[in-house]
Amino acid sequence: MVLQQSFTGTSIWGQSSKVGDVVHIQLNNNEVALTTVNSDHIWEAKFTSPKDHGPYNVSATSSLGTVEISDVLFGDVWICSGQSNIEFATFGLLNATQEYAASVNYQSVRLFHVHREFSSSLYTDVKHIDAAWLKPNPKSLTNYSAVCWLYGKYLSQHFNYPIGLVETNWGGTRIETWSSSDALSACSGVHIHRKRDFIYNGTMYNSMLYNAMIYPLLRNTINGVIWYQGESNAGDAYQYSCQFLEMIRDWRGKFNAASKGTTNPAFPFGFVQLAPWREGETSLDFPQLRWAQTANIGYVPNSLLYNVFMAVAIDLPDFQSPYENIHPRYKHAIAYRLYLGALSVAYHERYVDFEGPFPTSAVVDRTNLDLTIEYGRGLTPIEIRTNSGFEVCCVNHATQICNPYDTHWINSTIKSHDFATLNLDISSCNHGSHVVQVRYAWRESPCALYHCAVYGKTNNLPGPPFTLHVSS
Repeated sequence: MVLQQSFTGTSIWGQSSKVGDVVHIQLNNNEVALTTVNSDHIWEAKFTSPKDHGPYNVSATSSLGTVEISDVLFGDVWICSGQSNIEFATFGLLNATQEYAASVNYQSVRLFHVHREFSSSLYTDVKHIDAAWLKPNPKSLTNYSAVCWLYGKYLSQHFNYPIGLVETNWGGTRIETWSSSDALSACSGVHIHRKRDFIYNGTMYNSMLYNAMIYPLLRNTINGVIWYQGESNAGDAYQYSCQFLEMIRDWRGKFNAASKGTTNPAFPFGFVQLAPWREGETSLDFPQLRWAQTANIGYVPNSLLYNVFMAVAIDLPDFQSPYENIHPRYKHAIAYRLYLGALSVAYHERYVDFEGPFPTSAVVDRTNLDLTIEYGRGLTPIEIRTNSGFEVCCVNHATQICNPYDTHWINSTIKSHDFATLNLDISSCNHGSHVVQVRYAWRESPCALYHCAVYGKTNNLPGPPFTLHVSS
């Protein structure tokens, strides 16, 4: 298994039938902590992480005997959660055979997989386990999360120390069922259309996956979380912008408290912005949800979603996927983009270029009938791969506000660009109309594979969708 290395200590816990019994914790026969069994029949302790990564033998001894776990490593533990796109297994990758063969080189990565359970009450411990800290090999990887595995592999390549991966996910699930009642109460003033999920032959209500698949993990020290979910909440973007923020806040607080302060109360949280789904579909549910995933700001980290990083996936359609086109097989790109974000946000490595270009201004030139968009305050070099993907909202009054579903939105093509700016042709707006807003990639499936309009010239990363008010 992998325990989290931490400056604030590492949490360890277990259960006993004897309340008040003294429990001695040892690493390689050296005592590192002493605790007692509480009234809930649980003992908890924290100890200083060793400087080297192991392996170690960890034992807990009480009057009832000794329990020992061997081959314990100290490194970074990441939880991988969400719905079907993070549940998507390694066998579905385009190069699954090569992944199996290469796994022999990553034996300090360990795989833990929580079995799918839902409950109306809180579970003290994980009831069933599909993988218990297995080493990666063709058998253990076959049904393991592809994004989780690849993310851990990239971290292992970079840091060359143990990585523990905890997969806890369920396809087709909404964010409500992964959220505690406290998190949901924080959004009680936001209207929520649906109160439950229907999963296969079972009915899943709010908090049921939190109860069974997140709460039992809270006592463990972790480094962070990666999350791929939102498809099931498309159509409820307004609510999601609150629910996502509050779920992250709630998980952070509860992991910190339950792990005796050993998990960072602002631990890093990475997520995947929704990938394309149906070719040519004009529904605005996905773009609205993508915007909500960023707390309606367009990029992360930001003032609301701090210590958060994002993998933009709008240029990864897989309309021919044999696993349904909502499940793109390009998980390598997704995991790598998460990994870049983690290096900068979670590990504070300097000079990691982990974000695609984001605009900082949009200015209308009525004389030339164009709109100039500047990226990164003119400091971010951009690459243009196609001249489409932008829309402007043309209205009769400059003070008019455009909503996403207005008929005033019209396509606007790129007519020129330079180092960090591009110019949109707005001549198709009616004479006398005012361009008050511009948006980009505001479609369910806005781009061909690796062929959106705007990329970072130095990092090859796509700019995320945005909507922006313009000035003149």
